[in-house]
Amino acid sequence: MAKVKEFKVTYFFDEEHYIRRFIHVESQGKAEELIQSERDQFVSFTDSRGIYHELHTGKVRVIQISEYHRIDKTKK
Repeated sequence: MAKVKEFKVTYFFDEEHYIRRFIHVESQGKAEELIQSERDQFVSFTDSRGIYHELHTGKVRVIQISEYHRIDKTKK
């Protein structure tokens, strides 16, 4: 079974307003497939701060996907 990676998905509405979401899939290609399958639909998720979001992907101007490497801030 492939190792699951974390990807950061950022939905930009304009130059100043965006929402960020984290997804867990096996590869960049799978992340892209998921985002493409959600095109022109409502998507709901809870962010890392516990805030619930619903957005219509058709209202977004730019979507960026990148692999995310979390840094454990508790280690020194």
